[in-house]
Amino acid sequence: MRRVIVSATILALTLATVAAAKGTQTAKPFTIDDLLRVRRVSDPQLSPDGRWIAYTIADIDKAANKRTSQIYLVSTEGSEPRQITSEKQSSTGPRWSPDGKRLAFVSARDGESQVWTIEITEGGAGDLKKVTSISTGADAPIWSPDGKWIAFTSEVYPDCAGDECNKKRADEAAASKVKAKSAERLLYRHWTAWKDGKRSHIFVSPADGGEARDLTPGDSDAPPFSLGGPADYAFSPDSKELAFARNTDKVEAISTNADIFVVPVSGGEARRITAENPASDLSPQYSPDGRYIGYRAQSKPGFESDRWRLMLYDRKTGQSHSITEQLDSSVEGFTFAPGNEKVYLAASERGRQPIYDLPLGGGAARRVIADAFNDDVQVTGDGKTLVFSRQSLTRPIEIYRAGSNGGAVTQLTKTNDASLADFALKPAEDVTWEGAAGAKIHGFITKPASFAATKKYPLLVLIHGGPQGAWNDAWSYRWNPQLFAAAGYVVFTPNPRGSTGYGQKFVDEISGDWAGKVYTDIMNGVAYVASMPYVDRDRIGAAGGSYGGYMVNWIEGHNNDSRAKFKALVSHAGVYNLTSMYGVTEELWFPEWEFKGTPWTNPDMYSRWSPHMFAKEFKTPALVIHGELDYRVPVGEGLQLFTALQRQGVESKLLVYPDEGHWVLKPQNSELWYNTVLEWFDRYLKPRTQP
Repeated sequence: MRRVIVSATILALTLATVAAAKGTQTAKPFTIDDLLRVRRVSDPQLSPDGRWIAYTIADIDKAANKRTSQIYLVSTEGSEPRQITSEKQSSTGPRWSPDGKRLAFVSARDGESQVWTIEITEGGAGDLKKVTSISTGADAPIWSPDGKWIAFTSEVYPDCAGDECNKKRADEAAASKVKAKSAERLLYRHWTAWKDGKRSHIFVSPADGGEARDLTPGDSDAPPFSLGGPADYAFSPDSKELAFARNTDKVEAISTNADIFVVPVSGGEARRITAENPASDLSPQYSPDGRYIGYRAQSKPGFESDRWRLMLYDRKTGQSHSITEQLDSSVEGFTFAPGNEKVYLAASERGRQPIYDLPLGGGAARRVIADAFNDDVQVTGDGKTLVFSRQSLTRPIEIYRAGSNGGAVTQLTKTNDASLADFALKPAEDVTWEGAAGAKIHGFITKPASFAATKKYPLLVLIHGGPQGAWNDAWSYRWNPQLFAAAGYVVFTPNPRGSTGYGQKFVDEISGDWAGKVYTDIMNGVAYVASMPYVDRDRIGAAGGSYGGYMVNWIEGHNNDSRAKFKALVSHAGVYNLTSMYGVTEELWFPEWEFKGTPWTNPDMYSRWSPHMFAKEFKTPALVIHGELDYRVPVGEGLQLFTALQRQGVESKLLVYPDEGHWVLKPQNSELWYNTVLEWFDRYLKPRTQP
């Protein structure tokens, strides 16, 4: 009997040991190649009958150094996705016809990007038809509710009366041996391109094809340039009117004053409906009954990071009012529910993005979907089901559904589930500490998949850009914490003053104070995380892009802080000399708001907060990265920084991309970026390779 008990005990211990070993098995390392293989789900569009969702998946071809998107369908009940397009060229922007029988989309399958439509059948895809043939190309199609028209945008010469003139001008410019550029006003270049006299205009074309008509002629962009967010034009429910956003201020470089206009689809003079607001008005949508136009608005002229309120314009009275005054967060996207009683909206909150519903008649916003980072919210015609996208630090974007009153959330697409399963990526861990003036500051910690609490890890501090931005519990391709964690680092992503999702006062407190309270918030957070038993406080590095690069540059000149000392730094597209930055950036409203004037009207502030003023204190090894097509923070900022580091005898390296802008987007360039950054940190933060 005793032998049986002993044998059973040995067997149990053996099984427990095997199970424990299996549970602590080293996870497969998540590499740069793995990140590039992640398929990118985006732009979910619910069909009118609520049965289907059209969306796109982008795949990376590293050898070809490009990304190609195709259109897919998935059932709202859950089904195996069906691929609808399969050309070598990308197909993007799928939009359902009102009867649900066709999808409009954009493709350059025969050369220039144009609008096409494709028939959707029970078996998949059917008849394909080309709708536009405009020489300047077409983008971002939407259908009129009666199905007769498709609106789209195109970049045209505003003084041209028709397409023939545009084609002639473009052909002449392409054929000319002279490539000189000239300008007679500001905002002559933007983001990564010179304006070259062109403007974005909104056109309408018959849905079956035919001549396109320009509904927004003139020397203004309609809609204005945007880095994301909801569409900035929409048809009225009766298909007779188009609402759109446009900024007509004379000096665009100092103005955020976009307004909402309405124009007859048949053509005519556009009418401004938000003239009383001197700040930005964008994202118009009509309520289902046509009574209201909902739109997002800011109230502070010249401040691009003011809170986005959801406004209702009453088409009967001509009056507008906000319905989100009680919500101390920016409205990122919204949609009207059937019945004209409420809207659903997404708004950021402490690194996540809940979905709310809100009565049109007034009242408090109610969280319907409280967890995770959600977006692209849409509602079925019967008002019972929400469809939305969701992502996290461990999961790229997928498409989900839930009841319109909340409840269980069902994942509809599982595009990357199998390919990511072996990596055992660890979820974001929330952390809170005390910042400047006793404020509670929040951020995230990401640990290696094979994390062991008994080990000591080097710490990487990633500082976000904006500066009015945030690290969210969301997937990233350009600054992915999981990839740094997989390389053996504990990754700290703080959200100091200026970060969004913590109330507008918190956002406002960085303006005019770029390295004041925010620096304290960050350094207190670094000290707090460095005190954790699994962090080696003698091996800390920091990296950031844009404003994050600015803060890295500031740290370079102030790396004698008793709270924490950095051994290596990476500055990507970082602001270095505030005065020179003002003279070469494009959106001048940004520095004029942040530093309360110009370098000649408020020189003390530009000087006080400029990292270049502290170059004599530079001692920390630094990697400097910049793109030559970056017109937001032009390459001279990085070159000045590298020159100062070299002249001071500081170990430093410069990486410049002639074919990238503010972001590094091409696959092979991205691979080089990650490899270079990790090699730099490994050199100084890993004991076995430390000089």
